[in-house]
Amino acid sequence: MTRVLSMGSDGPVKMACCGSCLCCQCCCREGETRTPEELTILGETREDEDEILPRKDYESLDYDRCINEPYVDVLEGIDNKKAKKYEAVKWMLVFVIGVSIGMVGLFVDFFVRLFTQLKFSLVGRSVEECSERGCLALSLLELLAFNMAFVFIASMFVLIEPIAVGSGIPEIKSYLNGVKIPGIVRLRTFLCKALGVLFAVAGGLFVGKEGPMIHSGAIVGAGLPQFQSITFRKIHLNFPYFRSDRDKRDFVSAGAAAGVAAAFGAPIGGTLFSLEEGSSFWNQALTWKVLFCSMSATFTLNFFRSGINYNKWGSFQLPGLLNFGEFRCLNGDKSCHLWTAVDLAFFVIMGIVGGLLGALFNCMNKRLAKYRMRNVHPKAKFIRVLESLLISLVTTVVIFVASMTLGECRDLLPPTSNNTTTLVSGNENVSSTVKQFFCPNKTYNDMATLFFNPQEVAINQLFHQDGTFSPVTLTIFFVLYFLLACWTYGVSVPSGLFVPSLLCGAAFGRLVANVLKINIGMNIYSGTFALIGAAAFLGGVVRMTISLTVILIESTNEITYGLPIMITLMVAKWTGDFFNKGIYDIHIKLKGVPLLEWETEAEMDKLTASDIMEPNLTYVYPHTRIQSLVSILRTTVYHAFPVVTENRDNEKEFMKGNILISNNIRFKKSSVLTRASEQRRRCQSMKSYPSSELRNVCDEQEVSQPVGDGQDMLEQMLERRHTPYPSLYPMESPSEDWTMEERFRPLTFHGLILRSQLVTLLIRGVCYAENQASAAQPRLSYSEMTEDYPRFPDIHDLDLTLLNPRMIVDVTPYMNPSPYTVSPNTHVSQVFNLFRTMGLRHLPVVNAVGEIVGIITRHNLTQEFLMAKLRQHYITI
Repeated sequence: MTRVLSMGSDGPVKMACCGSCLCCQCCCREGETRTPEELTILGETREDEDEILPRKDYESLDYDRCINEPYVDVLEGIDNKKAKKYEAVKWMLVFVIGVSIGMVGLFVDFFVRLFTQLKFSLVGRSVEECSERGCLALSLLELLAFNMAFVFIASMFVLIEPIAVGSGIPEIKSYLNGVKIPGIVRLRTFLCKALGVLFAVAGGLFVGKEGPMIHSGAIVGAGLPQFQSITFRKIHLNFPYFRSDRDKRDFVSAGAAAGVAAAFGAPIGGTLFSLEEGSSFWNQALTWKVLFCSMSATFTLNFFRSGINYNKWGSFQLPGLLNFGEFRCLNGDKSCHLWTAVDLAFFVIMGIVGGLLGALFNCMNKRLAKYRMRNVHPKAKFIRVLESLLISLVTTVVIFVASMTLGECRDLLPPTSNNTTTLVSGNENVSSTVKQFFCPNKTYNDMATLFFNPQEVAINQLFHQDGTFSPVTLTIFFVLYFLLACWTYGVSVPSGLFVPSLLCGAAFGRLVANVLKINIGMNIYSGTFALIGAAAFLGGVVRMTISLTVILIESTNEITYGLPIMITLMVAKWTGDFFNKGIYDIHIKLKGVPLLEWETEAEMDKLTASDIMEPNLTYVYPHTRIQSLVSILRTTVYHAFPVVTENRDNEKEFMKGNILISNNIRFKKSSVLTRASEQRRRCQSMKSYPSSELRNVCDEQEVSQPVGDGQDMLEQMLERRHTPYPSLYPMESPSEDWTMEERFRPLTFHGLILRSQLVTLLIRGVCYAENQASAAQPRLSYSEMTEDYPRFPDIHDLDLTLLNPRMIVDVTPYMNPSPYTVSPNTHVSQVFNLFRTMGLRHLPVVNAVGEIVGIITRHNLTQEFLMAKLRQHYITI
């Protein structure tokens, strides 16, 4: 079997491992066990370990521009007029993205309200009739039929596209962090996500449509500027612009922000969400475009929703899918205030409790997600559908039974308050949405009012209903909703978490308000405490601060709530962070995504770039034979290769007769890190490990296999065991007699070239013969190099019979001659900041004389890898 040893150019370096995988002592002496740092270096974890290490098969995005000769040729042909035209096209696309996301939100909201109203009207009428005739079981069956049918349809969409499961926020956050998630921004994912969340919400599951709106917005942002589709291959227009990960990531940022803006009517909050929760690197020009896109989505949705619901086109009265209504006191009640300075103490306490509840929610959901990964996902796909139907069945029965048996009849207050006109959904108000199940006239069933209404209506009931909710009802509702929402999040349907968290927290806040108002006799505004409770619980679950504060302020349209909401969210985040991470970070870690945090820990500066880099390099020469390139591409999984020339010259003649020059050269040699010395140091360190497998890593030698004389030269090259020293002359392969200096010879660094670029050169026949000058090699333009983006051809699709293995490829015009580099002595914090801020994929480590000594990728900067290297550093010293 094979085990992953370490990371090279954005891919794993594999080593042979003897023995069987039935136990952990494959190459170890009897009774030996691997240390945690060995497991991390090997890319493994024990099955009974709670920690899940980052997977090595995730690729990174190329946010850094490859400024090669084709790209420079494009720049030379761009004058000010063309640059302005290019910028105008980008602004137009941003506007179209915003409008499209607004229309998507309108579509989802319209059909969710249509199906929900149809379901609740029929079931409500049945309950009223059957309460007199004693046939409530029939009403329950009707509700089960609606909910399970809708949930079944939603599950089927996830079977079509599995990546459409959940909210999509963890995946989009990972994408904006620089990790390429397969299928995350495809058109098929968008269709399954939008249609699936429509039926999941209408099916009565405790999920929201706001999270999937963010994912849908990101897909629209990624797809529209490409003018092509993998799902529908006939959609392919000749549009050569924005054919890079850099441009695509910028549009995804705008789309995700517009999704937040459409969901909450919060364009500024959406912009901050894309900045705080998603993007690991940002530029000033992008901020204005993202805000413009968010504004376009918000006002598009507002325009059409206001016109459809009120028949007043252009009134702009419904800014987002979720509206909190207007918070204000009774007319003429001058003693009423939305909140006072005294209330801040209670808000802090609510923030602490919200953080604790959020940490408990995340812990339970993490354990449930792990159980699904081990016991549900490996089985047949229909098992996931059965789990969704089971949750729908339990949720429906709980809602029905709790509403019929656990609710209390509360008196309806006369409509003397202007709050009774607060709109909650379309043209409904809070008074018209109360439920009277089993209650006499002028009373309402408080439990049924919360359960037998859409979640957005229930939130507004808790925010604005003047009538009281029983503390017992609120407690039961909170516990049931907490447990069912935790069970539901992660099931195989598109689902969001914002609205369930807000509703659960609003019930908690309204419960606190009832205790303070009724039992203690304080003069407080119940709606404010419900809002603060919603913010506390949501903040404890997702751990967002800046963007969530602005989103809630924009949703309430009340700037005076800024201070209490900010304080509550900060306290909730600090409290929850004592126990675990936010729900999205937890699910990112469960997926094994190598996410880079905002910064490293202070103790990581004990490490330098030489400690975390990968010194085993697979490289190419500026002029390389086709047979060598094909061998490299067919036998490795790296996504970039250093372009180098060898430097074997010694400097002995310069050291004669001049002591000053001699000392200077000796100082240079002692201060310059080489790959050979670094590999020797690592071998000595590995030999101190108890595991013989790691101890024997440095003792393995490459063994050449004899090949037949009649075989094709190129096939012979592919059949030989690959060595990381491709040479222009294939006979110069590493020998067993070579010293460490010969195996890790000095390499002068000239640039980086991507795998996709090499494959494109081979497929398009960019090469020259031995008897020709390199100038005879055909030239490719920038549009030809990026024509196949984002699905570049694979090396295994290449027809080897069409290639002459003796032909030579000059890669220098297409490599990046000036990538970001670091010195071997650069501290890890500096390396991390450069890598994350600039959105790099590969970071070469170059010594003082221009020789490459290693390369750093995203996997070398993950928290788990750095901690393992730090422990190894302590063992060494």
